[in-house]
Amino acid sequence: MTTPTLIHHLALRTDWEAAQQAGEYRISTLGRTLEQEGFIHCSRDLTQLHGVHTAFYHHLTQPLLILDIDPTGLDLRIENGFPHLYGPLPLTAVTATHPYTAPR
Repeated sequence: MTTPTLIHHLALRTDWEAAQQAGEYRISTLGRTLEQEGFIHCSRDLTQLHGVHTAFYHHLTQPLLILDIDPTGLDLRIENGFPHLYGPLPLTAVTATHPYTAPR
């Protein structure tokens, strides 16, 4: 499988704000850090991202963001169909952020 040109990560807005203060993003998924999981979970496309939301985030009322990530130069591995980022996410790799709205 080829490396996608853009990947996505679903983040709590508060986690993204903390990353901007820290200089890098180190959250793997809801309630799990990069150190705990070993990688940061990402999605190839919005369909995968919606599946992640349904499986893990649907019960939250906190604001969520979609982080659009340029994977160039990152240690990205496709495992079980999902992109996994091995290492912290540099803020400079995030090309855009968008509020996440769950599909109806």
